[in-house]
Amino acid sequence: MSHETERPSVQTSPIIPKPREGRAHYATWGFIVLCIFALYHMEQSWHHPAEYITFYFAALQIGALLRGVCNFMEEIWHMQSRYRNSWWRVVVACLSPSLRRHMLLLLISICAHMALFGETELQLFLNLILLCLCQLLSFAFGLQSPSAVEMSEICEKNNRNVAHGLAWSYYVGYLKLVLPRLKDLISEFNRANNNVLKCKETWKLHILLPVSCEIYDDLQKADSHIQYWKDLPALQLDRAGTKWRSYKQSIYTILGEDKKLNYCIVEYAPPLQSLYAMSQDESAAFSREDRLEQAQLFCRTLGEILQHSKECAGCYRLIVYEESGDNDSHFLSKEILRHIRQQHLEEYTMCEGNHESTTFLSTEPNILISDSELPGPLRSDGF
Repeated sequence: MSHETERPSVQTSPIIPKPREGRAHYATWGFIVLCIFALYHMEQSWHHPAEYITFYFAALQIGALLRGVCNFMEEIWHMQSRYRNSWWRVVVACLSPSLRRHMLLLLISICAHMALFGETELQLFLNLILLCLCQLLSFAFGLQSPSAVEMSEICEKNNRNVAHGLAWSYYVGYLKLVLPRLKDLISEFNRANNNVLKCKETWKLHILLPVSCEIYDDLQKADSHIQYWKDLPALQLDRAGTKWRSYKQSIYTILGEDKKLNYCIVEYAPPLQSLYAMSQDESAAFSREDRLEQAQLFCRTLGEILQHSKECAGCYRLIVYEESGDNDSHFLSKEILRHIRQQHLEEYTMCEGNHESTTFLSTEPNILISDSELPGPLRSDGF
């Protein structure tokens, strides 16, 4: 339908973290204003604050330079394997991208300190040695290591998370190949199975994304209300030296609380299984907390990739969920049906203007349920 492409492919989920929005930077400027305000109202001479500001500012610049030099002493031993025998690459990697800024600020700080306080060269040299000593002791005891939040932000901004690579690999190596051809495969399946999946709006691949990464190879073991029914025709492509590599999806029957069967093309996202395996292998040094964070970022990244993929639009639905804590053995089937009904209601609401003779409250949706012996179609779009 025409409104299919207008509906956003990704919906906000409370499980998935949003990108950081720079509030720490705003908080920094807020504290700067408070400090200046406090100094102003103390009604003291600015000579003493200026002395400490220039001194500590010089210390920060010296610290950045010393850290780069210490890193350089390690990296020169890896010049061939990491930097292709290029000294320049080693220097650029070890020193801050804002090296010129550090050098300029250090020069300004030293000149300002000498101009304001008239120190002799010997006194200035002694102060610089003390600054270097303090910074080196700080590095030696690991007092300037970035926090977990800072590391996470750096990885997210530079797309260097495990989740980022897994999401792109899953998309490029599988979804981008399968989803654009999915509706053709369903059409072929319908011709051989008495047109079972009649409504084209239900022709979606439902991808299960448990944030716990606990994946069952057999969906029937995850929930007895989910039963394997048939496979779609296999898509065969030549990939990476393998002739006629086969890709296929399975159709499952899902038993609702009303005891009626619903039919759905559904599967887990395999990269989450890789994350779980990494967390179980000691050599991967990948904790349960790391797994949870990367699983959430994987779901977010995959949603963003698919949202911007025109060839995959209208061919998928991402179902992100956390396992129920009340030991509900049929939680997964209920979750899938809940998402399907939600999408059906959205579709029904959008179509309501074209059917003035019926109302949402007076008409019972009947697309999800099959009243005959044959499988009935499901409603599902997007994320």
